[in-house]
Amino acid sequence: MAHEKNHDYHIVPPSIWPFLGALSGFVMLVGAVFWMNGMGPWLFLIGFAGVLYVMFAWWADVVAEAEAGEHTPVVRLGLRYGFLLFVISEVMFFAAWFWSFFKHTMYPMYEYVGTEYVQPEFYQVSAFDLPLINTLVLLCSGAAVTWAHHALAHGGPRKDVEHGLLLGVLLGIAFLGLQSYEYYYLIAVQDWSFSGEIFFANFFMATGFHGVHVFIGVVFLAVCYFRTRAGHFTAEKHVGFEAAAWYWHFVDVVWLFLFFAVYIWGI
Repeated sequence: MAHEKNHDYHIVPPSIWPFLGALSGFVMLVGAVFWMNGMGPWLFLIGFAGVLYVMFAWWADVVAEAEAGEHTPVVRLGLRYGFLLFVISEVMFFAAWFWSFFKHTMYPMYEYVGTEYVQPEFYQVSAFDLPLINTLVLLCSGAAVTWAHHALAHGGPRKDVEHGLLLGVLLGIAFLGLQSYEYYYLIAVQDWSFSGEIFFANFFMATGFHGVHVFIGVVFLAVCYFRTRAGHFTAEKHVGFEAAAWYWHFVDVVWLFLFFAVYIWGI
């Protein structure tokens, strides 16, 4: 017998996605081990495809629940808290790379066999050429997303929301293109490498992982763009949009720290 809901909490129905997500992640992990031991990438790619499918299908269910009115104010508050905790975990992830960079810059000792210590090499990156352009591109992208968020939260024209998101996505793609060119120049022209020296390892891991987060943020914003065109989100209910905006601003702030630390202070 159907009964009327008499509470603000969302009791989700049984779902296959947690099980499939765990299974796909396990297959991907085992496949990565096999791949690193020379047995080919196929098992890893199968697991990775499974993870991507679960992510798409699971989040599609969450969107459907939101559009059906299941996300009450209490549920939306819980989603915000959950996403903020996720962003905090990402902050700690990047803190590890900043810690490594500052440690090896301020206390540059590299231990060899015996008691001999030598200072590792640190290389100058021209901060006020391509990195500065990339910084301005990413900040403009953040401003575009803020424009879209303000238009949505204050009942502005729907086209402003769409145009702000689209501009944010395009500028994010431009950032990735410029960073790819920078990597090509440093490796092909300056003869840098991804490993072998402490500076190279810190530089490429910190900026490279940031690039991965930019790519994820671009996908996040693109999903919000298509959802906006589909009529999703209102001034009162737009947790998914808020999460995308928060994530994008987090990416902006991390890049500012990278720009001042790695490109300016580090030299």
